[in-house]
Amino acid sequence: MTVLDTAGAAPASADPPGPAPPFVVVGTPGDRRVTMFAEALRTRGLPGPLVVPWRDVLAGAELRIPERAYVRVDSPGEDTEADVLLRGPGDPTRVGGGASWHAAFVRGLERVRRAVARTPGARLLGDVGEIAVMFDKRRAHARLGAAGVPVPPALPEPITGYSGLRESMARAGWSRVFVKPAHGSSASGILALQVSGQGISAVSSVELVRGRGDARPDGLELHNSLRVRTYTDEADLAAIIDRLAPDGLHVERWFPKASSGGRVFDLRVVVIGGLPTHAVVRASHVPMTNLHLGGVRGDIERVRARLGAAGWERAMGVCARAAACFPGSLMVGVDLMVGVTWRRFAVAEVNAFGDLLPRLTGLPDAGAAGLDCYAAQVDHILAARSAA
Repeated sequence: MTVLDTAGAAPASADPPGPAPPFVVVGTPGDRRVTMFAEALRTRGLPGPLVVPWRDVLAGAELRIPERAYVRVDSPGEDTEADVLLRGPGDPTRVGGGASWHAAFVRGLERVRRAVARTPGARLLGDVGEIAVMFDKRRAHARLGAAGVPVPPALPEPITGYSGLRESMARAGWSRVFVKPAHGSSASGILALQVSGQGISAVSSVELVRGRGDARPDGLELHNSLRVRTYTDEADLAAIIDRLAPDGLHVERWFPKASSGGRVFDLRVVVIGGLPTHAVVRASHVPMTNLHLGGVRGDIERVRARLGAAGWERAMGVCARAAACFPGSLMVGVDLMVGVTWRRFAVAEVNAFGDLLPRLTGLPDAGAAGLDCYAAQVDHILAARSAA
């Protein structure tokens, strides 16, 4: 793949021979998402994409897009330089700064949109306004709910801190909630919190660090961790939530999930062109099922069999309806929860960059059998172009 020189025009060789337009990816050079999409292009006999680094977009470099290009916006990934431009300087493992991250991200998306708009024949593969909404859990939840997509109920009022959270929970009559940073991803900062007669507890990947040499003036730091912890000290929970609240919180009523193979699970379903094409079971012994937090890929056929043909069809229908709320997006990753009775469904998240599922091939009855998520998207783009 070629990294696009954003300070000048694309190389003359960037526009591939033949009828297919060039592809551009706004992403991080070398990131798995970029390399896997590039491989999908090459397997179709197409040149790899030009890469516009997110760090250049965020730093304000002039963006030049080749004419007629298909432009895919992908995740900034784990580029530390991009993280500084999004959240400001600091330890990249820290939790927080989501409001600043989102504001800078949206400005970057708008710069990409303008660059594409002024380039003859260029087109975005995903609407940047929809990407911005998917990275705001409050707005995404509201959009899904307004369209009749089943979602867990959420607290309506802004949560300004721990005491406000407890008061809002009491008014709603809820004893179990998921507390989510409004702009977080990959379960960063999420707490599965429950109150009972025995006290309060929360499960989270947040690591609370006190009194380290480089800590903030209050002596507290929050960091992402690959080890899920259980907090039972109310002072610790108050410290975490009070720290997260200024960036915005989205609080949902806990949706009890079904179990398979002794683990609770949900489904990550990738919807391409409106059709659910890929699905993976994410199973765990803790409420957060993310694979990087110790979750495992469960048996999809076991889940399908337990749901039955009608139940599976309803589940995929919910995912298709969720994706339809974002009609300008070629791909939407939908996190679907199955209730404990196996009859109810609720959408936990919608993901603009939810297709990073290595070695996962398409559902046999969805037209993507044998294809990974990236190959299926390339095929959809080429088929739509041929039909135009």
